[in-house]
Amino acid sequence: MDTNFERFVRYGVFPGIAKTGAECEKELAEVYAAIDEVASYNELKVLDAFRHVKFSDVHMGSTTGYGYDDIGREKIEEIFARVFGFEKAYVRVQISSGTQAISAMLFGLLRPGDTMLSVTGKPYDTLAATIGISSGDNDGSLKNYGIDYKDCELREDGSPDIEKIISLIDDKTKMVFIQKSRGYTARKALTSGDIRAIAKAAHDKKSDVIVAVDNCYGEFCEREEPGDLGCDICAGSLIKNPGGGICYTGGYIAGHEELVEKCARHLTTPGLGSEVGPTLGFNRMIARGLFTAPKCVAECLKGAVFAARLLEKSGYAETSPASDAVRGDIVQTLIFRDEKKMYDFVGKIQACSPVDSFVTPEPWDMPGYEDKVIMAAGAFVQGATTELSCDGPMKPPFIAYMQGGLVADQAKLAVMLSLS
Repeated sequence: MDTNFERFVRYGVFPGIAKTGAECEKELAEVYAAIDEVASYNELKVLDAFRHVKFSDVHMGSTTGYGYDDIGREKIEEIFARVFGFEKAYVRVQISSGTQAISAMLFGLLRPGDTMLSVTGKPYDTLAATIGISSGDNDGSLKNYGIDYKDCELREDGSPDIEKIISLIDDKTKMVFIQKSRGYTARKALTSGDIRAIAKAAHDKKSDVIVAVDNCYGEFCEREEPGDLGCDICAGSLIKNPGGGICYTGGYIAGHEELVEKCARHLTTPGLGSEVGPTLGFNRMIARGLFTAPKCVAECLKGAVFAARLLEKSGYAETSPASDAVRGDIVQTLIFRDEKKMYDFVGKIQACSPVDSFVTPEPWDMPGYEDKVIMAAGAFVQGATTELSCDGPMKPPFIAYMQGGLVADQAKLAVMLSLS
């Protein structure tokens, strides 16, 4: 056995599984190298943004109340805008989830009579109520305000159906919406090439259509971000990739200046927009989180590809993406086709967590989801998916979604224990 993997045996991994893990590690050397190369590119890009805006210790101060003239907030938003390839960003601790950031993007830009076209099929469960397509109470949704919705499924191979997208764009189509990550589906995440093709096709058909991206789980997985790909705006959460495992809360919207300001007006009030919003001492946390984010995402990806390779070898679960596939997000899909296998695997993830390792996850009616969800999330920050977690709806074919891992060894231990 590779002596580097003997260390896992003392924590309960069977020697035979540790040996297989060591084999996986060697086989993945080139994949790891490619992940490190992207991380290095993004680390330097983020560093350059900090240097360009002349970020200083004075910018890590604090404002309260209205938060007028918060120079640190302004610098951080300038950094985010550059990193994501846009002119302006709105980065606030008052945004508590990615869904809230995306909802603000939709409500800020769409008006009665407009049509939103989702080109990656039905969006993630938590956004369905915002749109007005969930089975529950849709009061206050886009539909409730007279905003129409259409969607276009991806092709069978997971690629965007460009011809169908073009055919669905008409005079009322105000927004083409792209969900980069897979959500609670078995489809693959979109890559930068997919997103570029959608943006170009949409703008060629209707030059003033807004191409908006749900960027959650996808930041820093590749070299390019939505602004580099011809999109108009994107949104995400700071307790996912761009928070670097450091942010306690927060979200961001980045895009063309007039679009971002419209979203800010929705979150605050017309006439005030992005001018208000105290940072309450969180500037240091947000800046530091962004600075460490590319390296953090690399650790998440290494844990995911290891899980994919080991489970491919064992046949314990079907995996997507494959261990050697190009990845557009940090999520690893695991199809168990067996309720007990899924339950046991999620339990092992929880048992390898630094927080609440001694508890057993149970399915529950999680807000915003239509089915009972089981979730392992022994994280320092509640719901933070850059920290190792695994969750999914308890229904056939019993698919779990593993993501995160501030250190890849945590994910490796958890997966090897699940087979031990």
